[in-house]
Amino acid sequence: MDKDLIDNAYNQAVWILKKCETPNGFFAAYPGYDMVFGRDSMIMSLGASLVKDKSLKQAIKKSIITLAENASPKGQIPNAVDKFVSGRKHHVDFMSLDSSLWFLIANYNYKFRYHDDSLARKYKKTFSKILYWLSCLDTGEDGMPEQQPTTDWQDAFPHRYGHTINTQALYYRALKLAGKNKEAERLKKVVNAPGDFALWDKDLGFYLPWRWKNHNKYREKGGWFDSLGNLLAIIFGLADKEQSEKILNYIKKEKIAEPYPIKAIYPPITPESKDWQDYFLDCEAGIPWHYLNAGIWTFIGGFYVLALIKMKKFSEAKKQMKKLAEANMKNNGNFPEWLHGLTGEIGKTEAGAESYQGWNAGMYIVAYESLKKKKVLI
Repeated sequence: MDKDLIDNAYNQAVWILKKCETPNGFFAAYPGYDMVFGRDSMIMSLGASLVKDKSLKQAIKKSIITLAENASPKGQIPNAVDKFVSGRKHHVDFMSLDSSLWFLIANYNYKFRYHDDSLARKYKKTFSKILYWLSCLDTGEDGMPEQQPTTDWQDAFPHRYGHTINTQALYYRALKLAGKNKEAERLKKVVNAPGDFALWDKDLGFYLPWRWKNHNKYREKGGWFDSLGNLLAIIFGLADKEQSEKILNYIKKEKIAEPYPIKAIYPPITPESKDWQDYFLDCEAGIPWHYLNAGIWTFIGGFYVLALIKMKKFSEAKKQMKKLAEANMKNNGNFPEWLHGLTGEIGKTEAGAESYQGWNAGMYIVAYESLKKKKVLI
């Protein structure tokens, strides 16, 4: 029964990716979210590249082309390209740091997966511009780019800035893929070594979500657990074995993967928390256990399975894979955008309750195929 559920969810995930195909690349959901988003389409491509399907390969290629052709003169990859639906004003949105990083990672994945360097050659100058643009964000000249609040996937919540673990893990991977090993090792050292800019907290046993300047006895930093950032640190090798074990132990101890993998942050932020901002009330995240405020996001659940595989915890990875399948197959298998952090019930989304979410499908495929081969495939 478990295998049937897991396999059925895999087939549904492939179906969803194909439904999200357009002549201009992957839309983020079907229906709804009808734009080519930088991070969504690139994360979707990681799963799509593991399926032997010519139209999915074409959708990956078109996604890359759409984003590259709409990059800023400085090299920034768009957060979203909205030029393909009639009846509304066409535009390109930026204000996103991680879209550029996911673009680089997905392009190298395309090159390696298909043994096709045509896009890498065509957009060689774009890649160079992106890396230069990212280096210009390193205002402290410490090897770590800084970001403004709401400029990554958690664009509505929570408030964080400066050095974030999500960005540093992605940047580390992008540098390694680009062959910039010296820069990557410098980044790894600064993130992990004790000091004013370190993100690793040995007392908490995980990476801080963000950290910025110190002012004598005052410290600008967050103390909550950022699931995606910490999991990416494990998967991409920014964390060593001991750190990785501590992160996974923290997830298990605090039941962050319950009832389904996995809550976006932990614990939720409330008006009584030091991290609270009143503008959180302007979205679903203003309510604890909703949306980004400790709601469950199954695309991150896919990364959780990968982290377990990386640490050779295969029996636990299989257990989490089953739970991931259960969550994604709710509501007739629409791979819902997010679920309530305590009850696991499907949450409210702008795309609509019946919308099929593309990056949840993409990451399910990556987790599924990686578990089969007992090897992380990104």
